Order: sequence, then C-alpha cells, then structure tokens
Amino acid sequence: MKTIIAFWNILRKDIENYYLKPPNISWGMIFPLSWTLMQLIRSPGNTGISELLPGLMAVSVLFGTTSMLAVTITFERKGRSFDRLLLAPISINTLVFAKILGAVLFGILNAFVPVFFAAFFIDLSGIDWSITVIAVILTAVTSALLGLLIAVSAREVFEAQTFSNFFRFPMLFLCGLFIPVDKLPAVLRPISFCLPLTYGTDILNSMFTGNFMFNTIFNIFVMLIFAALLFYLCQRNIKRKWIL
Repeated sequence: MKTIIAFWNILRKDIENYYLKPPNISWGMIFPLSWTLMQLIRSPGNTGISELLPGLMAVSVLFGTTSMLAVTITFERKGRSFDRLLLAPISINTLVFAKILGAVLFGILNAFVPVFFAAFFIDLSGIDWSITVIAVILTAVTSALLGLLIAVSAREVFEAQTFSNFFRFPMLFLCGLFIPVDKLPAVLRPISFCLPLTYGTDILNSMFTGNFMFNTIFNIFVMLIFAALLFYLCQRNIKRKWIL
C-alpha cells in the first residue's frame, strides 16, 4: 500500500509541476502541434493526410515524452529533490515507473492531437483503434525510457534537450515516419531497424495506410524487447551515476 501511495504522489507531483514548464510547452506541445498543422495544411488531399498521420502521431509521442523526462529529471536533480526520492524507502523500479508514467501519459495525449485535426479532413471510422492505441502506448513507453536514459546524463534542461535532439531529429528520417525505410540508402537501413520508433511507426502505417514491413505481432514483440532493454539500462545508469 505504501508503494502505491508513493507511486501516485510522485506521478501527481510531476503532472502538477512540470506539464506546463516552458521547455515542455515549446518542444513537447508547440513543435508537434505546428508540425502537424503544417503537414495537414500542405497535404494535397485526403490520401496525403492518411499517409502523413502515422508519422505525425509518432513525432508527437517522441517529442512529448522525451521533453517531459528532460524537464522532470533535470529540474529535480538541479533542485536536489531527486536525492530525496532516492533516499525514500521505495525501490528503484517503482521510482523509474513513476517517473516515466507521467511522460507516457503526456506522449499519448500528444499522439491524438493530429488525429483530432485529421478527423476534420478524412474518415477515420475504419481504423482498428485497439491496435492503434497499443502502438501509441508502446511507442510512448520506449520513447520515455529513451528520454530517461538521456536525461540521466544531463545536468541542465537545455543539455537534456540538446542531447535528445541528436536522437530525435535523425529519427524523423530513419524510422519511416515520412520516408519509407525501404527507400532509404542501404547503408542507413540497419540503423532504422535498431530504433524502436521504426516498429511503432510500422504498426501505425499498417492501420492507416495498409503499408507495412512486418506483421503487427512481430512489431509488438520487438517493441517489448526494446522496452525491457531500455528499462534495464535506465535502472543501471541510475544506480551507477546517482547512487554508487
């Protein structure tokens, strides 16, 4: 019971204190929103919107989750409040789960902003929303863990955002968001398959356009492996850099 109370209070504090911080508003909200509106406005027709929507959703998740973690972790490390959390009688696993859940929720909320705008232009009634939601959740979880892994090494918010951009912007071109992976140069394709966002985008593409590289079960399985690996790396880095 004490673990549940601690988990809830960490999550609530993050939501109340960090959702509307300027870095979250600029990178987590305004950038995905402006990117979405720009792409939807310039789209030549309904077909173009359907092809763009999976990429827009994935971008919104990626920037929302990583921005959230960059803000929460670096602000708390700077203010020494994270030290108190590490001294609290809760496990590292509970702490990591509580920290990433706020970012995951923020990313999921961001993901459906493009869907909201797209609904004014195209018919979305034929979409399998259960698989779509699973893809969004897995994308948010892996992106949040990647953001946490980056934030662990930063001391300031601008450092965490800068480090994140080294990963985020290449992903725009390598993960099939707007350029299909099979159209990338052969030398870059192996990199694409090493990024969890590629598999989340593939699921979304299969839902909205019917184009996909792998079947849905395989994509979900690979993303679960990525999530487990990233969680282990985050846990190890927290112990190595902040405790020992």
